Amino acid sequence: MNNGGRSVDVTATPTVATDGRVATDGRTTTDGPVSVTDDEKAKTVVHLMLSFRHLCVVTVSLPLGAMVICFVTAYIFQPDEIHETHCRVYNIIPSISAITGVSPQRYLWRICVAFHIGPRILIASVYRSYYRGQLAAASILDASNEAVKRQGPLLLAACYWLNLIEIGALCGVTYISNRENYPVHEKIFILFMLCSLSHMLATLKLFKLVHPTMSGSEKASYAIKKFLFATSIASTIGLMLFFAKHRLLCHDMAFSWFALCEYVIASANMAFHVTVVFDFPAEKLIVARGLHSISGKKTN
Repeated sequence: MNNGGRSVDVTATPTVATDGRVATDGRTTTDGPVSVTDDEKAKTVVHLMLSFRHLCVVTVSLPLGAMVICFVTAYIFQPDEIHETHCRVYNIIPSISAITGVSPQRYLWRICVAFHIGPRILIASVYRSYYRGQLAAASILDASNEAVKRQGPLLLAACYWLNLIEIGALCGVTYISNRENYPVHEKIFILFMLCSLSHMLATLKLFKLVHPTMSGSEKASYAIKKFLFATSIASTIGLMLFFAKHRLLCHDMAFSWFALCEYVIASANMAFHVTVVFDFPAEKLIVARGLHSISGKKTN
């Protein structure tokens, strides 16, 4: 593990056995000390071990915290800038693009999204590996299940690539603001919405496919995912309706309702991704040397 920046050999720490004897390689034993060579001791060294659950929570907290700070500070100090629209009608709730497009809030938003992107790609890759393993196990347990064989690989690919495109679109709407290039910003935002909703739907179908019977935590994860997907669909319908009222009819408060729907969609999207805490409650992210030797011993 990581100890003040130093790499610690996890096999070199003595431990006391159940009968009071000490195992020379750090393993607990009831038959006396275990003798291993120095070469074997040096094989497995853990440099860093992080809770995957905590990493995911921090990853989602970055844009959420930045969005709250941008909203509060912009609403207090720059109300005229964030409420300005082409219709110039009464408005009380600014859009996310407005509060993250003014200075200095845009710098905080861009920095937090930059730190958010890397772990998101890692999480997408972990989910891909997880679902691939679940599909393989389901195929072995029920070889006659044609749905797993036909739909599983397609849903797996859809979940992974839609997630990556969603992440890329998030980068686009973040670094190409509506003030700098509105037509491009608008099209990337539409791409983000389509990929986000499609990814949620594909994830729900794949989750149900690989978990025909669910544990308590799996049921909770699936139920929350379904609720957040339904919330996103309803909010997207409202967002399109109020956007049309604002752009075509210039109704008072139409843009505020549009912005409210946008905040609900963003919050539901973040919450959907944080359901990873149910799917990976105790897993660790490890940077180590020699883990292949451990996996080899377990299979022998």
